[in-house]
Amino acid sequence: MPNNLVYIIMDSCRYDSYAAAATPNIDLLGKAECRYSYASWTSPSHYTMLMGMIPHQSPRGVFASEVYKQEFVKWVDRLNIPNLSFKTFVPYLSLPKVLQDNGYKAIARVSMPVLNQFTNINKHFDDYKLMPNHNDFPSMINDMEFPDDQPRFYFFNLGETHYPYMLKGDDMPRISGVHGVFKNIDEFLLVGEKPEEKSFFEPEEMTRLHQQQISCVEYVDKFIGELFNKCPDNTHIIITADHGELFGEDGYFGHGPIMHSKCFEVPFLEGIRP
Repeated sequence: MPNNLVYIIMDSCRYDSYAAAATPNIDLLGKAECRYSYASWTSPSHYTMLMGMIPHQSPRGVFASEVYKQEFVKWVDRLNIPNLSFKTFVPYLSLPKVLQDNGYKAIARVSMPVLNQFTNINKHFDDYKLMPNHNDFPSMINDMEFPDDQPRFYFFNLGETHYPYMLKGDDMPRISGVHGVFKNIDEFLLVGEKPEEKSFFEPEEMTRLHQQQISCVEYVDKFIGELFNKCPDNTHIIITADHGELFGEDGYFGHGPIMHSKCFEVPFLEGIRP
């Protein structure tokens, strides 16, 4: 029988935040390596991953096409489907569609509003839901089921590691992301006034925010053990991030319209459920 697949994206978690965190549960899966996302913000990065293109290495002296080829071949082992044909990725270029065609039930739980169920990213999922709470990884785990008669593909987008890192009881400053900009842009255009300018964070605040992201990784790790316990032995697990984050380096904060290595460095690890 094909392996179950659980694909976890810690939104905005840059590699050095993950490396600095204590992750005893995730460590059971293996050691994370630094890889690079295909995009610097949530939506395009998730679309790319759902094409089957995981965060990539950056080898020198090889053709880029070889990197694609070697990564796609790994899906044979991940899924335990020896006769998997990569022609099935065409023309849809969709990992959930390929999995559906191989008997999987494809289920997604996402935290970011830009990934909501009305966007095209919902296509080819049997069950797709935007969580009502930005930080609700425990509920995602609680909903997991693995029947014996059908392999499952679970795709989880975690908001805990995304700014503003609002774990319970924390008091962090809030700056709108792209979803907040979309929601409020009409009022700005109609009124015709300049938006309120927000002062840039001081270095001490940047350090506090970075440390808070590290704490959020540790918070996520506390629930990974529960996830492992719910997964059958034949479950392949991928843990990564969709992009990184800037905490004041070279005068930048955040992610998205920023060209900086810290926007693209992400942790990546995978393996069979320990």
